[in-house]
Amino acid sequence: MSQFPEDFYWGGAIAANQVEGAWNTDGKQASVSDIMSYKPKLDVTNFNAHHQFTTEKVIAALNDSDIQLYPKRRGIDFYHHYKDDVKLFAEMGFKVLRVSIAWTRLYPTGEESEPNEAGLKFYHSLFDELLSHGIKPLVTLHHYEMPVALALKYNGWQDRRVIGLFTRFCQTCFEQYGQKVKLWLTFNEVDSIIRHPFTTAGVLEDNCGDETFEQACYTALHHQFVAAAIVTRLCHELSEGSKMGCMLTKTMTYPYSSQPEDVAATQIKNLNNMFYSDVQMNGVYPAMMINMLRSRGIEIPLKDDDLEILANNTADFLSFSYYMTRCESVNPDLERTPGNTTLGIKNPYLKSSEWGWQIDPVGLRVSLIELYDRYRKPLFIVENGLGTRDTVTESGHIHDSYRIEYLRSHLIEVKKAISLGVDLMGYTSWGPIDLISAANSQVTKRYGFIHVDLDDMGNGTGVRRKKDSFEWYKEVIRTNGSNLE
Repeated sequence: MSQFPEDFYWGGAIAANQVEGAWNTDGKQASVSDIMSYKPKLDVTNFNAHHQFTTEKVIAALNDSDIQLYPKRRGIDFYHHYKDDVKLFAEMGFKVLRVSIAWTRLYPTGEESEPNEAGLKFYHSLFDELLSHGIKPLVTLHHYEMPVALALKYNGWQDRRVIGLFTRFCQTCFEQYGQKVKLWLTFNEVDSIIRHPFTTAGVLEDNCGDETFEQACYTALHHQFVAAAIVTRLCHELSEGSKMGCMLTKTMTYPYSSQPEDVAATQIKNLNNMFYSDVQMNGVYPAMMINMLRSRGIEIPLKDDDLEILANNTADFLSFSYYMTRCESVNPDLERTPGNTTLGIKNPYLKSSEWGWQIDPVGLRVSLIELYDRYRKPLFIVENGLGTRDTVTESGHIHDSYRIEYLRSHLIEVKKAISLGVDLMGYTSWGPIDLISAANSQVTKRYGFIHVDLDDMGNGTGVRRKKDSFEWYKEVIRTNGSNLE
C-alpha cells in the first residue's frame, strides 16, 4: 500500500468561536456564534428547530451577559492559553494547525474604518508561536464568526454590501499575515447556509424584506460565492505563494436499496451536496441545479460581472469535513438518524455514536475518490473526528481507545485512496483539544487528544491533560502513518 506523501500535512483543526473565549475582550464584539446557547436537550432529529433565530431573540441574547448559557463566549480560554496549547500540538509533531480569524476581533461591527489593533496583535502572536514550533497555520476566514451587527443591519449576507465589508476584512488579513500564512480557506462548510442560515450567513427569517426566507438564503449564498472568488484573487495578489481552498461538508449518501427510485433520490442528494464545491472549483453554476432551484421559484441574483469573477478565480484545492454517511430512500417509514446537522436514513450495516452519527471509515475512501475524480485538484481533509464522552480515572488518565480506533480505521481508508492516486495535501483532526461543540454548545462531547478540565457549565480548572490518543497520534505523525497497520 502506498505511503502518505513525505510533505503530508498532519495536524488538527479548531475554530476561534469554539476555543478562544474572551468574547468581549480587547475591543472584540459579538459574533453570530456568541448568540448560540447551551442546548442540553437538543432534539437531534429536529436540528433546524434549534437554529431558527428571530431579531428579537438575537437582541435578547446581546443584552444577556451570561457566559454559562452561551458557552462559546468563554470557549476553553485559548485566547489566554494558546502558547501552552501550541506547545502540546508541537509535542505531537503537528505540521499544520487549522484555525480561524474572528472577524469581530479585527472589525468588531464589520464597518469600522480601521482594524482593531489588539485583534491584529493577537493573531500575529498566535502565528508567530505556531511558526516557532514548525507548525504552519491553515486559516479559515469565515467560520461562523460574522459580526452580529451586520446580521441585524443588513440581514447578513443577503445584502450585497457585505461582500465589500468581508473583502476589506480579508485584505487586512492578507496584508497583515500574508508572509506568515500560506494556506487559506474562505468559508467553512459553505453549504451549511441552508441548514443553519443565521450562524452561516447572519440571515434572519423576519428580516428578509421582499424575499422569501429560502430565496434570501440562496441570495446570501450567491454573495458568498462571489466574495470567495474575489478573496481568492486578492489572496494570490497580496500573499505570494499562497493557496486558497474552499470547504465542503461531505455528506456522502448511499441508496438504501437497489430500488431505482432510491438510487434516483440518492443521486439528487449527492448532486445537491457537491453543488457548492462545483461553483467554487469549476467556476460555474451547474445547469441542473439552476433548473432545480427555478422549479422552486428561486433565482440566482446575478449582477454585473459575477459569472466572470466566478470563472476566473476558482479555488486552488478542495477541503472538506467528513464525519459520517447516510442513506436515502423514497420509503417515508424508514428510521432517520442525525449526522453533522443533517438527517438521513439509518444504515443497518453501520454503528453509531452516542449522538447518532453513523461511523463509516470506508465512506471516507469513497468520498476522496469521488471528489478527486470530479475536480482533479488537490484535496485536504480538514475535519474528521469522534465526539464522545471521556472518563478521567482516579489517577488522572483518560483511556480513549475508542477514539484511537475511530481515527485509525479512517486513516487506513485514507491511505487506500492515496494508493489509487488521490492527491491529498493533509489531514487535520477535529478538535485536537476539547472545545465547545458546534451544535449544542457542549464541552462534554469531546473530540480532543488533549482533555480540558471543564464541564458544560464552565466549571473546572481548565487544566489540560494528555489522553492515550495523544501518544498514539504523535506516533502516527512520527512514522508518517506507517504504524497504522
